[in-house]
Amino acid sequence: MRDDIFTSPRKKRIKTGGDRFIPSREGVDLLAAFNLDNSDATRRGSGSGSPATATSATSTSTTSDSRTQKVEEANRNFSNLLRMELFGDTVPSAIATVQELAGEQPVYTTRCKTPPRSSTPIGGAPGTVTRGSRGDTPASNPGSGGSERSHLIPPPSTPKSQNRSLFTYMSPSQRSSSTPSSRTPSRRPDPNHEIYSLSPVRFDSQRLLTSPQRKNRTISKVPYKVLDAPELQDDFYLNLVDWGSGNKLAVGLNHCVYLWSAGTGKVTKLCDLGAGDPVTSVSWIQRGSHVALGTTKGLVHIWDAETQKKTRTMTGHTNRVGALAWNDSILSSGSRDRLIYHRDVRIPEHHIKCLRAHRQEVCGLKWNCEDGQLASGGNDNKLIIWDGLSETPLHKFSQHTAAVKAIAWNPHQRGVLGSGGGTQDRTIKFWNTLVGRQLSEIDTGSQVCNLAWSKTSNELVSTHGYSENQVVVWKYPNMSQVASLTGHTYRVLYLAMSPDGQNIVTGAGDETLRFWNVFGKSKFDENKRLSVLDPTLKIR
Repeated sequence: MRDDIFTSPRKKRIKTGGDRFIPSREGVDLLAAFNLDNSDATRRGSGSGSPATATSATSTSTTSDSRTQKVEEANRNFSNLLRMELFGDTVPSAIATVQELAGEQPVYTTRCKTPPRSSTPIGGAPGTVTRGSRGDTPASNPGSGGSERSHLIPPPSTPKSQNRSLFTYMSPSQRSSSTPSSRTPSRRPDPNHEIYSLSPVRFDSQRLLTSPQRKNRTISKVPYKVLDAPELQDDFYLNLVDWGSGNKLAVGLNHCVYLWSAGTGKVTKLCDLGAGDPVTSVSWIQRGSHVALGTTKGLVHIWDAETQKKTRTMTGHTNRVGALAWNDSILSSGSRDRLIYHRDVRIPEHHIKCLRAHRQEVCGLKWNCEDGQLASGGNDNKLIIWDGLSETPLHKFSQHTAAVKAIAWNPHQRGVLGSGGGTQDRTIKFWNTLVGRQLSEIDTGSQVCNLAWSKTSNELVSTHGYSENQVVVWKYPNMSQVASLTGHTYRVLYLAMSPDGQNIVTGAGDETLRFWNVFGKSKFDENKRLSVLDPTLKIR
């Protein structure tokens, strides 16, 4: 008898040029899911020698960031898909490696839900093939003495019930009896099992491909509006632009103040202070139509934008007023005379408190209305925190090495303050004013002129001067750059945010105002939260 009568006939292997991995193309964006890095195409295009036009260069720079994000996400999805197809849920453990080196049968750590095939010999005869799991090797006959070993790997078999009828009917009464019938099948095949799938891709990979992709955020690098602002001063210590709650923009141009309505686009002239007293600061009250103006002579005017009339003038400073900040009815003013005055606009007195802590000009003021803290920055490189109307500083920070004009409170985290330094400093630092310590800092590489936090997300925007003149959107707290906007040819000294928190306006010494859409809409819109049960709606 020949030795090969128990061996299965060998099939002729058919060579195929295609890959086994054939993804399903239904409902899948192949460009976003399988697009790999196009560096080769880029190199071929760059080496062709054809000159690039200005139009193609502009379009390439505009879409480069979004293209990079799509390529990174596609490569990440492809890597996850390939890893899942190659390894699945089975991960070889360190014990398996040691057992393989020792010549023993390795034991694998697996989370696969598919039960392994039983390792029962076919026919039970020595020298036959052992039917095992996918990673098993054929059993050898130790007594064969170098006889031929079979390496036939059986095809995968579908699970089937042994000695069970799939078409057996049982009445509900019999099914619910305490004594189970021998005819009742204890386990039926799952039609959704992975072995019945017609796709060569695993179920986990199919879920990965059909899962919704995260929408890439794109910020336009081009302003949606540009306005001329003739005679807009190129002075780091001034604050000449502010956006009020009434959706009106106030801009100080030399000795005049103009209002621009974002709703209608109409420009109106609010006042003319005369050639001898230029405007040095502008600030809207939080709620209402009143706007405060600081002048070179140290005066503080309050105007009603609706009636276009001046309501009062307050004195006290002996030099220009470069910083103004509102806290309800309290107006704080900082001047080159190194003083900070608290003024209550409801009483006839011109000021109620005087703060003396800075040694040079006060160029930054911001109230935290929730905690009642005031932050002041000066040309003496000091950042000082004041508690309410107290005349004694709560904290003094001297880590900056240049003038501190950029100051902004985090509306999403209590007691977190951001500040930016001038040309010699070029850093943005974050502070915890509740305990009085520094949290972190980042070197921006250029002069920090302004800071503003987003109202809808934990992000902030900064404007810069020497030497980049850019507008940067940051993700807090890791401070990764979301976008960098350019267009101004001079220092971006002025920054204001729209009432809805979606748009910002920047001003520079190039005498232009540029409007950018940088932040998304709020998830909780104020209009959607209005309810018929709100008692304030019934007040007439």
